[in-house]
Amino acid sequence: MLKKMTFASIALLAAAGTAMAEYPEKPITMIVPWNAGGGTDAVARMLAKGLEAELGTNVAVVNRSGGAGVVGHNAMVTAPTDGYTIGFATAEMVTYYWTGNAEFTDEDFTPIGLVNFDSGAFHVAAGSDWETVGDAVEAIKAEPAGTFKMSGTAVGAAYHLAFAGFLQQQGVDPLKVTMVPSQGAAPGFQELAAGGVQIIPSSLPEGKTMMDAGRSKALAVFAEERNPAFPDVPTAEEQTGEAYSGGTWRGVVGPKDMDAEAAAKLEAAVKTVFDSEEFQNFMSQQGFGARYLDASGFGEFLDETQTSVGEVMNAIGLAQRGS
Repeated sequence: MLKKMTFASIALLAAAGTAMAEYPEKPITMIVPWNAGGGTDAVARMLAKGLEAELGTNVAVVNRSGGAGVVGHNAMVTAPTDGYTIGFATAEMVTYYWTGNAEFTDEDFTPIGLVNFDSGAFHVAAGSDWETVGDAVEAIKAEPAGTFKMSGTAVGAAYHLAFAGFLQQQGVDPLKVTMVPSQGAAPGFQELAAGGVQIIPSSLPEGKTMMDAGRSKALAVFAEERNPAFPDVPTAEEQTGEAYSGGTWRGVVGPKDMDAEAAAKLEAAVKTVFDSEEFQNFMSQQGFGARYLDASGFGEFLDETQTSVGEVMNAIGLAQRGS
């Protein structure tokens, strides 16, 4: 009888120990919705490295590309809710519902933490007569649609939407500026210098080479504050009197209804990694904008962005659903 009770006690203690075990007990998978080697992949791997140290377990980055990011983001939505599969979401996440490429919205994710925001900017050729965004807005208003063209990104990409949103805010039909798609900022800036287009809405770091060469200038950045690396470039708000922020972003998410303990543990770990000297140096050296929002702030940001993106995409004819 004594032996039976002893064995039973041991079993109960073992069960209790299992129930009380702290997250994480096993490796974590971080889904990246784009190919290895790109900017999103680079930031994700640096973040994962820091999370491994904070959480004491392996954090494996798995690239699930395809469908312009739909495949990877959908894998985040359908992941188990136990916290062992998380995602590194990007700005495209809030566009798929509007284009009809996916049924999910921001409400199908658990926000954990924003770590990056790269603001768009208003680049023009060095010889442009426009000295302020006010000059540009007045010219765009006055001339027929199609007079001015922009490039440097894909149709419907984050910087395109950021610029279209800015025009909307200024009371200008965003379709008045024709979008000439390009495979990234570099060919767009070449076209700007050649006179084929008049505007590039890409980030300040992407325009640095051409700015340093005296072939382009930035009239404003679409951010709440000036970029410390480009202190002479004013914000759009400084010139228009109206706050405006737009660009591309990256952050950690989980599926809807994710385990609360796991989400809280991950949120704290992401904040610690974000604040680390190693992560901050990496972001600075690579030209990425380091911006942090906790789970609550990130959730509010996603709600607002989901709505505003829908409005802009409807205005420029890219949406398949009404906003």
